[in-house]
Amino acid sequence: MVLPDPPRYQGLRRKLVAHLRAQGITDERVLAAMEKVPRHLFVESGLWEHAYEDRALPIAGGQTISQPYTVAFQTQLLEIVPGCKVLEIGTGSGYQAAILAEMGAEVYSIERVRELYQKAKALLANLGYRVYLRWGDGRLGWPTHAPYDRILLTAAAPELPPPLIAQLAEGGRLVAPLGAPNSTQAMILLVKKNGQLHQTQHGHFRFVPLQ
Repeated sequence: MVLPDPPRYQGLRRKLVAHLRAQGITDERVLAAMEKVPRHLFVESGLWEHAYEDRALPIAGGQTISQPYTVAFQTQLLEIVPGCKVLEIGTGSGYQAAILAEMGAEVYSIERVRELYQKAKALLANLGYRVYLRWGDGRLGWPTHAPYDRILLTAAAPELPPPLIAQLAEGGRLVAPLGAPNSTQAMILLVKKNGQLHQTQHGHFRFVPLQ
């Protein structure tokens, strides 16, 4: 299936990437992926004209597609390398999974809202991205394919679910927004070294709650 990506939207993506670079995103592989992945296809057609603005937009199930800067920031913290195995908690629209796959990651993604899972599965396949999707409770992780080199939470949790920490590989990186719902959350990076977790904080963001 050929999906619509008119030159106008390609130009808007280039402008968005220039904006993200000016905002401090320095990983050129992240920026290249965001210039290539057509974000407008991950929102309702009535919102296509707003798809390349740097803001979150509503999607089905009362959820949102994250602000492009937030997507770029989290992805940069992950330090993706081709072939690394990534577990994403909260597929949502599928946009973040597409960015990770575009960067060469082997992506496993879990979504609890069935409608979103079905839409993302169809769209990612139509775009040619091989992403392994599962409908279920992301707080439990996906132990069948563990351990993971990278784990990403795209929704806010008051604390990290223990199964996710257990499924992080030695030398792995976990990025998550932690904090109470209906507030801002701290962006946390965990790095596992010699079996120990080393945590750093990287600013504050606002996410929908992990369900």
